[in-house]
Parts: sequence; structure tokens; C-alpha cells
Amino acid sequence: VAPAASATAKVRPEASLLGSLLGATGLLACTPQAYDSVTRVIGPEGGAIQVGNNWFSVPPGALRTSVAITAVTPSQAVNVVEFQPQGRQLQRPATLTMSYANCGLLGGLLPRHIAYTDDRLRILELLPALDNLFRQTATARIEHFSGYALAY
Repeated sequence: VAPAASATAKVRPEASLLGSLLGATGLLACTPQAYDSVTRVIGPEGGAIQVGNNWFSVPPGALRTSVAITAVTPSQAVNVVEFQPQGRQLQRPATLTMSYANCGLLGGLLPRHIAYTDDRLRILELLPALDNLFRQTATARIEHFSGYALAY
């Protein structure tokens, strides 16, 4: 997937909402969440991290050794989860569940995705996601520690 239009450090997702609803691809505009940062050591047996209203689950065998994983949810106009150590590959995909309960009307109209993003919040890849309308969450499989954001 080609990267979306570039975003500045201060993201203005509202501008991306003006496109065609049928061909829309962009970050989902949301009310800023509180900043949160959680560090947990997860090893070959797997484990989970809750950061803000988001959940990260690492299955057994995804990591060969124990790793201190930091998950951060910055307070901004899009829902983002950033993982460190950046770029670390998993042996088996993990799952990331992101809440969109704090997102705008478009959050209820279009299917949600989780997007792998760069540091400037440009979409590098849209990941297929399971959208749970009742819980207002999207869940996708991820294969490396990087930055992820809710997209439509």
C-alpha cells in the first residue's frame, strides 16, 4: 500500500476526512486520550500489555528470549500505540486491539483498520483488522514492534 499523504508532527486528520467515503483511507480522527506508557518483560512463554484502552497480546513462541517491551499511547488527535524496541521482529504474529470509543462519527461508518505508521504518522501499511462494533475495537495481527494507528 502506498503511503498516505504526509502528516506533520501535529497531525490534522480532519483534512483526510474530506475524501470520498468509498475510497477513504486515512487516520481516524479521535478525541485525544491520556498519555500512557507501560513497560513489561515478555519472554518465550508470551504475555500481554494493556496501555491506555489498548491491548497487546504476544503468543507463546513469538519471542525467543525475554524482552522489555515498552508500549506508549501519546495524547493526540489520532489513536496511536508505539512499541519499543522499534523494528524488533516477532517469530509469530502478536495481536493488537485498539479502542475507537473516543473517535468521531466516521468511526461508526467505515470499517476500521490498524495502520503501521512511520514517525510522522504516514501510513506505511494497512493491516486487516477484525472490527468489533459492540466493544468499539479493531484487532489486527502485527509482526514487529513499531508505531500503529487507527485508520479507516
